[in-house]
Amino acid sequence: MARINYVELPVADAAASKGFYEAAFGWRMTGFGPTYAATTTGDVDMGLQGDASEATRAPLVVIEVEGLDAWPAKVAAAGGTIVRPIFAFPGGRRFHFTDPSGNELAVVEADH
Repeated sequence: MARINYVELPVADAAASKGFYEAAFGWRMTGFGPTYAATTTGDVDMGLQGDASEATRAPLVVIEVEGLDAWPAKVAAAGGTIVRPIFAFPGGRRFHFTDPSGNELAVVEADH
């Protein structure tokens, strides 16, 4: 099964953006260092990426799967282009790809 579980926004200032979303919508956001914050509801969550070297050009939709290692080949066979191979991060592993229209997305498998 694959489902959208996360959207990551590129932001200029993670702390200011965190403050905005908490004040505007009442969301509780957890800070993960000075350049990242996220909601952690366990449903569809949102992250704020304030590190320009890690941020994508546009919001990044993240698709949750099981058996991550098999997915790059599936994405490539369907016409996607892998732009960042599988890498680990706190909470899981993921890779990035572009679809045939040039949109960058990610596929993730959470640590169990």
